[in-house]
This record gives sequence, structure tokens and C-alpha cells, in this order.
Amino acid sequence: MHVLQIAWEYPPYIVGGLGRHVAELLPALASQGVRVSAVAPRLRDGPHRETSDGVVVRRVDVPGVPGTDYPAFVAHAGEGLIKAAHELQAIHGRFDLVHAHDWLAAEVGIALKHAWRVPLIATIHATERGRGRGWLHGPSAQRINDLEWKLTYEAWRVIVCSRFMAGQLHEYFETPPDKLDVVPNGVHLSGTPFYDAEHWLSFRRRYAADHERMAFHVGRIVYEKGLHVLINAWPTVVGQVPARLVIAGTGDLLDTLKAQATDLGVRDQVTFVGFVTDEDRDRLYHAADLAIFPSLYEPFGIVALEALANACPLVVSDAGGLAEVVQDGVTGLVVPRDDPGALADAVIASLIRPDMARARAAAALREIRELYTWPRVACATLGVYERVLAEWQRVDWGKELLAS
Repeated sequence: MHVLQIAWEYPPYIVGGLGRHVAELLPALASQGVRVSAVAPRLRDGPHRETSDGVVVRRVDVPGVPGTDYPAFVAHAGEGLIKAAHELQAIHGRFDLVHAHDWLAAEVGIALKHAWRVPLIATIHATERGRGRGWLHGPSAQRINDLEWKLTYEAWRVIVCSRFMAGQLHEYFETPPDKLDVVPNGVHLSGTPFYDAEHWLSFRRRYAADHERMAFHVGRIVYEKGLHVLINAWPTVVGQVPARLVIAGTGDLLDTLKAQATDLGVRDQVTFVGFVTDEDRDRLYHAADLAIFPSLYEPFGIVALEALANACPLVVSDAGGLAEVVQDGVTGLVVPRDDPGALADAVIASLIRPDMARARAAAALREIRELYTWPRVACATLGVYERVLAEWQRVDWGKELLAS
């Protein structure tokens, strides 16, 4: 089976959950025996052509730089991706399926579906309406929403990462439930990143004093991640327990959050560390007493898996897929979204009873080992591919090219 993947995020360019998903899924599919090729824009350093971890990758330079009309920029760049896909097929042979990831890949995937007369599979990682909490704010958002609908319409099957996302697509686009496949994200399991207790303590002291409890958040600094709710909760937390909040990541709201922490009188108890490597992210999970993800919108919440895979206790909001990943009181604590009071109570409870928090983290780690590995995700995705190909074999569409 030969599958073309179209994604706007591919290593070394990874912005969020979509990029991490694609970066892990494609090699896992290759290990399952799938011939995997990928086209992606070259938005960061990386060779134009390479084969890595069994995946043939073609990165395409994009014209210009993103402006205020991002959908127009994406559409303009799509011409190069389509050309690269045709070149890959000429070199490596006919593709059996095309797999497009999110609206960014919609027009390219649809064009190739009709040019090659092969089935298109879509993964919708998030929706524009969901990010806007039910609203479309401006013409660009409307255009993205239209592309999301068109991709779900043109796709033979649609993969989503949670039951929450399946419900959103049915509500927003009237996607039939029997056209949707729920395949969760996965995570890598690894041991402690520290050599010994002294190494752990030395690293932790870079961020928190010995008498402080340490809480950690990592992700894009954008509105839907709910960090303003967490900052609002922090005066209540530090009023009850000495605690340091470490926030890693970059984004448009960084200066706003710093000003909010200053206004609330907790700037000295909140540390913004900016971008961190994956290695330091994992060290921070192991050094922290708690990870907190108070999202307002979260299609799945791969960060929650990453925290739990690193044995870090967890407090999350009930936004979207987070409540499917974390069982309240069993594998973590779940609070209502946009509720700083409830969030503060859960954080305090976790910090003053670290034994119970660690017990929940241990239960979560056992569940992750069973349900959320990348080989398991790849196997489920391969099952979707096999179903689509079997159905395609029973219809006439596309067979005329095979006969010619």
C-alpha cells in the first residue's frame, strides 16, 4: 500500500499537536509495512528531499511570507505541493490513497484525488469554529471553515482524535457519524531523564526554590489554551501553598499574560521560560509536582498524554478531548473550563496531597501503556486505509485510469 501524506507541519517545522501527530504517525505507519511519502512546505530548515525513518519526504519552498490573508497564502503555496506530489508519483510509483491533514492540506488533497482518481482520507485535528468558541471571526475564519467542510465532504472517510471532535464535525458540517473514525493521538514512553537525585535537584533549582511546589504548563501561548484562567487562579493558590508556576511556550498573548500576572501581584511566582526543547520539556515534567492544562478548546490534548507519559500528576479543564483522556479522580483532576476558582481548588488539592496526585499519575501511566502508543495508533489508521481500499475496489470510480 502506497500512501501520500499532505501536511503543513513536518519536522523540523512543528508548531502544535498536528505537527507532533504527523511526525510520529508516519514512521509508525512505515513500520507497519505501509509505503509512506509526504509533501510539506519548507517553512524551516530541512532538506528539500530526504528519506527518513522509512518516509520519503519532499519539502517545497513557499512563495512569499504569510500575511493577514493566511488562507490565500496557503492556496498560493498549494501549487508547489501539487507539483511535488506528481513528481513523487513519477519516481516512486502510483499512490493508492491520499491522506490530507486539516484545512491547510484540503485543496491539495482534493486536487490530487480527482487527478489520480484515488480515495482521499482526511484527518481533522481542530476546527476554526471550535477555536473561536462557536464563532467565525472574520473572512479568513469563514474561508477556513469552508475548506474544513469541503475536505470532510470530499474525503472517503474522516479521522478525528476524539469523540468530542466527531460531535463537532457532525454539528458544524453535518458529517455523517458513520463516515467518522475516532483514532486517538499517541505518545512515547520513556524513563527518567535524570542520572540521579542530584541531577534532578540541580535541574529543578533552575526554576523553583526548594521550599516551593512547582507547577508546569507548556504549549502555544494563545487564547484557547486558557492561560489567563490559570493566572487568575494563581493568587488563590499561592495564598494557600508556596508554589511556582513555570510556563513554557511562545505566542501572541505572552506579554498580555505577563501584565496580568503583574496586575494580580503574582509576577514573582510565575516564570515564563519561552521555547523549550523536547528534552527540557520532559525534564520539566519530571521535576514538576503538577502539570496544568486549563484549555477553553482542546480537540484532544496531546500535552496531557505527554505529561502522564512522564509520570507527572495532572489537572486539566473539561474542554473537548481532555475529559476523554483524563478520568477525574482516577488519572488526574478535571475541572470546568473557564472557572479559576475550581481550577485553584484542584491545584491546591494536588499540591498539598502529593501522595494522592502521584497515585493518580501512576494509574494514568498504566492506562497510557495500554491505549496510547504510536504502534497502536498506526494500526488503527492502517485499518481505516484497508477499509477504504476494500470499498474502493467494489466501485467503478477511478478504475478507468488503472485500465489505461
